[in-house]
Amino acid sequence: MSRVCEICGKKPIVGYKVSHAHNKSKKRWYPNLQRVRTAKNGQTLRMRVCTSCIKAGLVAKS
Repeated sequence: MSRVCEICGKKPIVGYKVSHAHNKSKKRWYPNLQRVRTAKNGQTLRMRVCTSCIKAGLVAKS
């Protein structure tokens, strides 16, 4: 399953983890996704939604 928010499309970003000695290694930051039951078109669905969408009220919980 992909790690993408089904509402806003937020997905992992890529960058470097940098040590004190300035050694770089690749790193990924994942969005805080939660599985939420939502009411959509009169049906109850499970969606993977980021917490910022939940906080903003973009998800109608059932």
